[in-house]
Amino acid sequence: MARDHTTDVLIAGAGPVGLSAAAELRRRGVSCRVVERLPARLPYAKAVGIQPRTLEIWDRMGLVRTVLEAAVPMRGQLIHVNGSEVARIDLALPPEVPYGFAALPQYETERILEEYVAGLDVRVERGTELLSFTQDSDGVTAHLRTGSGATEEVRARFLIGCDGAHSTVRKGLGLSYEGGAFAEEYMLADVVADWDLPYGYGVRASHTGDDGSTDDLLVCIPLPGDGRYRMSMLVPPGLSAGAADGAEVAHGLEGARVPELSDIQAVVDRLAPRPATLSGMRWASVFRISHRIVDRYGEGRVFVAGDAAHIHPPTGAQGMNTGIQDACNLAWKLALVVQGEAGPALLTSYDAERRPVGEEVVGRTVRHATRGIENDADDVETLMLREAQLLVGYRDGPLAGAPYGPDDAPQPGDRAPDCAGLTAQVAAYPLRLLDVLRGRTGHVLVLYAAEAADLAEAAGPAAEHGLEIVRVLACDAGAPEVTACYRDSAGEFSRLYRPDGPTGFLVRPDGQLGARFPLPGIVQAVSDHFAALSAPAGGLSRG
Repeated sequence: MARDHTTDVLIAGAGPVGLSAAAELRRRGVSCRVVERLPARLPYAKAVGIQPRTLEIWDRMGLVRTVLEAAVPMRGQLIHVNGSEVARIDLALPPEVPYGFAALPQYETERILEEYVAGLDVRVERGTELLSFTQDSDGVTAHLRTGSGATEEVRARFLIGCDGAHSTVRKGLGLSYEGGAFAEEYMLADVVADWDLPYGYGVRASHTGDDGSTDDLLVCIPLPGDGRYRMSMLVPPGLSAGAADGAEVAHGLEGARVPELSDIQAVVDRLAPRPATLSGMRWASVFRISHRIVDRYGEGRVFVAGDAAHIHPPTGAQGMNTGIQDACNLAWKLALVVQGEAGPALLTSYDAERRPVGEEVVGRTVRHATRGIENDADDVETLMLREAQLLVGYRDGPLAGAPYGPDDAPQPGDRAPDCAGLTAQVAAYPLRLLDVLRGRTGHVLVLYAAEAADLAEAAGPAAEHGLEIVRVLACDAGAPEVTACYRDSAGEFSRLYRPDGPTGFLVRPDGQLGARFPLPGIVQAVSDHFAALSAPAGGLSRG
C-alpha cells in the first residue's frame, strides 16, 4: 500500500549545492525539506570561485544582483617560478558573455542562497542529521536525528544527497567512489596581505628543483575585503601529521595542528612576487587534495550531487560550480516528474548528462594541479570558455534532439548563448536575452524569423503545448505585426544562433538548448522533445 508523503523531495546538506537544488525545486512549486548536520554555517572560505555559467544560472533565478554586490572580480592569475614571472593569464571572455569570473567565500554564497530559499518558504533544519533511508517503488523513507537527539521518520518522493565527500546518501546507496589523494599536504589560510599586486589577480608562485619537480608552492586567491586573500601552500614537515584526506577541509578541528600566521608568512617571504606583511588571519587549516567520482549519480528515487558525487583539486574553482549545475540539472527534471508533466524515466538522464561532465572535470583539474593550467594544450579562448563552464553540453545525451542548421551553430544539448541588443516596442533601451528569460521556470520557445507573419503562424501551434514563447524579429525586418515581439536590433542573436531561415529554439529550464528546428516543423519538433522527456532511456528502477 502506498504511504503518504510528507514532502516531495528531501535534501541532505545545506551547502551551495543543496540550497541550489531547493531553490530550483521551490521556484517550480515542488515541496522540499533541507536538513543539515552542522548547527551553523562554517566561517571558512572553502570554495571561493564563482564561474560565469553559475552567474547565468543565478540570473535566471533573479539572484545574481545580490551575488554581484558581495563578490569581487577575478581578472587573472600571475604565475611565478623560481622568482620570475613566467606567465600572466587574463581571464578574458568574448564580449557577448554577460558575466566574468568572480570570487566569493563559500559562507557568503551559502548565506545568500539560504536567504533566497527562505523567501520561498524553505527553512534549513540545522543540527538535523540523516541517519539512514530505504526506498521502494513509491518513495523514500528517511530517518533523521535532530539537534535535541529526537528521531524522526520522513516520507518523501525523492531524496537528494548533497551531503559532501563523506555522504551518508552515497554510502547508503552503495555507490563506489573511485580515485585517490595527492601525497602532498597543504596549509590553507584566510589573511590580509599589504602588497601592491594588481587588483583582482591571483598568484601562483612555485619553486622547482633541479629535476623539474615542484618542491615549494604558494597560491593566493583574492577575497572581498581590502588586501584579503585565501592562501594555500605546501605544508612544512612540522605540520604534516594529522592532515585530513578528503574534500572536506580539516580546519584544525580534527586533531591536526593549526598553522600560525608565522607559518604562512614564512612561505610568503620565500615565494611571493612582492614583499608582503600578513595580518588579520581569520582561520587556517591543514588538508590533502583528493580526486574521486561515483560510478553512478543515483539509483531509483535517490540521487547524489556535488561533493557527494565528485571531488577534485581546487584548481580553476570547478567543484562547487559543477555541483550547482548538478543540482539545477536534476531539479527541473524532478519538478516535471513530481508534477506529472514527464515520465519518471526522465530522471535517468541526470546521470547520462552530468556524470560525463564530472569525469571531465576531475580529469582536467588533476592535470592542471600537476602540470599547471598554463600548460593546457587548448588555445587560450577555449581554455577560458571551458574554465568558465560555458562549454558544458549534452549533445550526446538522451534528451538532445536532431541537429539543424550549420554544424558550428548552437545545437541541441549546447548552452543557449546570451546576446545583447534586443529591443521591444515600448522599452526605450536594449535588452539581453537573459533579461527576457529571467524568472521563467519552464521550457521557453524562442522563435526567430525575418517576417512577422512567420512568427505569428508558428506561435499558434507552440501555444497548444503551454510553452512560454519569445518572438525575435530580424534586425532588417519591417514593422512587427505581433505583440510581445523583440527585434534583433544589433544582429547579435542572428550572429550567435545562426538561424537557417525561420528557426525555433527550445531552451530548457537549465539554459541548455533542447531542440533546434525550422519553424514549419515546430509541431513535430516540440512533440518529439517532450516525448523524449517521458522516456529518454530505459525506466526508473532501483537496480
